Amino acid sequence: MRFHHIVLLLLAASGLLEAQVTPEAQQKRMEEMERRILLLEEQIRQLEGKDAPEPGAQAASPPEIQATAAQGAQADAVLEPVLPPGPVPAGPGPNDEPAAREPTSQTLAATGDQPPDAQLSVPSMDDLASSETRLPVSGYMDFHFNKVRNEGSQLDMHRFVLLFGHSFTDRIQFWSEIEIEHAFVSGEGELGELEVEQAFVDFLVKPWLNFRGGMLLAPVGIQNERHEPPSYQGVERTFVDTFILPTTWFDSGAGIFGDLGNGFVYRAYVMSPLDASRFDAGEGLRGGRQKGFQSVTQNVAYTGRLEYHGMPGLALGGSFWTGNTGFSVPGINPRVRVLEFDGRYGISRFELRGQFADVDISQTSQLNTFLQRSAGVNPNIARNMRGFYWETGYHLRPRHLPHDVLAFFRYENFDTQRKMARGFLPLRQFDRQAWVLGATYYPEPDIAVKFDYSILRNESSIIKPHNSLNLGLGWWF
Repeated sequence: MRFHHIVLLLLAASGLLEAQVTPEAQQKRMEEMERRILLLEEQIRQLEGKDAPEPGAQAASPPEIQATAAQGAQADAVLEPVLPPGPVPAGPGPNDEPAAREPTSQTLAATGDQPPDAQLSVPSMDDLASSETRLPVSGYMDFHFNKVRNEGSQLDMHRFVLLFGHSFTDRIQFWSEIEIEHAFVSGEGELGELEVEQAFVDFLVKPWLNFRGGMLLAPVGIQNERHEPPSYQGVERTFVDTFILPTTWFDSGAGIFGDLGNGFVYRAYVMSPLDASRFDAGEGLRGGRQKGFQSVTQNVAYTGRLEYHGMPGLALGGSFWTGNTGFSVPGINPRVRVLEFDGRYGISRFELRGQFADVDISQTSQLNTFLQRSAGVNPNIARNMRGFYWETGYHLRPRHLPHDVLAFFRYENFDTQRKMARGFLPLRQFDRQAWVLGATYYPEPDIAVKFDYSILRNESSIIKPHNSLNLGLGWWF
């Protein structure tokens, strides 16, 4: 559809063409507007020819990529936090990842989350030039090849995600995230998932105090809020963020967020709790997520995160989650407490990051006994779980060159049976370690081609895990 046809449709929709005029008058008005639009198109072509870069000149980067590269790890002050603590342009440089934080009103301008009147108005020349980056739509994809030793290989469209935003006013904003896992969704068996992971409204009041409500990501750990493929190393998400922290962890809730100044930002929410009847020995809390599906709020949970971005290249964070979880277990109400600390640092060609997470669950003796009697199987839920990892990465190509290759090594230790209630023995196959070695090629900062080899070990003398070879393709826009 040509440009002038689009403009005519917008003008008609906004009421500039009135239905009451006669057909002859309407035809004349249409011809006059079309003549003016053709004139405008000619002026645009002339301006484009005047502004075209010389042959061999480097094209300008999109505004959000320029902002990310310029700010490094020290993000600009948050004037009006707008969008969710979710995807941001995630380049592969050492300073890009620590810079990921609450997007600002400047990010809003770059993504196009504009008030309705601005969206319906005829675009200016500047608007036309930057229309691609001004749409309030985003997304990412994870495509994996996995070969576990002694098992068949698999190709999997692991995730396809679209995010949509809207501005009701300058101070009332909406953001959402819809995810399809494993490409195909069916009501019969586990053949895929279709999930609404985020859907909330922000009410912006002050830089240091804003309100948010809806379907929220729990602000716990690095990857639960920042899990776009270019933002982390390795084909799969870390084991600690899978088995100790149940990423992706989301549910209904409400809370506050803001910028405290001097590099500190925070989020604090009241959310629906976990379901203790679905905890287990191998995956810990993961099965207990309600995911906003008619979430029971007999008890509520409290969660929050504080981050520091006040030094170049450095990002520090700490999170907590606490709440009673026994609404489906009569007479038992186990309390879950999660504490997490993480850090990221980039200097020269090096990238470093680490994370520590600890989980305590009360009344696990009564909980295990009740679940064994009701289901016939002892879930062997531990009273304490713990995990940590450290990772180092090195950029193999100088930063000024196009493309990038980052080699990395990560060590992980994760134990979902660390401490048991009296009378229960730990299952040693769930005291695990992993060594992950790999590389990521970035043909463009928002596209990642990944390779890794994962070596797994556990403390069991009978049941042993298998190593795996993994390839992945991921992008974010």
